[in-house]
Amino acid sequence: MKIKALILVLSILTFNCNSDNTTTNSEEEVASTLISKDNLYGNGDEGIAEQNMVIQNQTDWNNLLTQIDAVNNTSHTFTETDIDFSEYTIIAVFDQIRGNGGHSIDLNITSNQEVITVTVTHINPAGNATTVITQPYHIVKIEKSNLPIYFE
Repeated sequence: MKIKALILVLSILTFNCNSDNTTTNSEEEVASTLISKDNLYGNGDEGIAEQNMVIQNQTDWNNLLTQIDAVNNTSHTFTETDIDFSEYTIIAVFDQIRGNGGHSIDLNITSNQEVITVTVTHINPAGNATTVITQPYHIVKIEKSNLPIYFE
């Protein structure tokens, strides 16, 4: 009888123990505001290499806008171009130049107490795609933070 009682007590303790796996470094999604997600159509003449950018000041932002608009007036489609850099940071990801359409980029931005991580997913077209030279990009703003930003 004592063995059955002991097994019952141990079972209750085992199933009722709090298995909270959260740590001080748990990942949380970072709120972001989409500025633009599209393609450049200047056959690479914009001169923007495949890259991940963190923009924290007006000068760098203006330089990027000038490059983006070097061939076509692309920035006129952005949800906003006037950024308060005392409050926000821009994250801009540019893919390589592609020989056909249908490519895009998705961003997943998370943070913990030590770092902000931007996970970049390159999406390729399924099936036939248009024959046009494109360069996918994705630009968002996030609230300013003192944490370093890393790309995966």
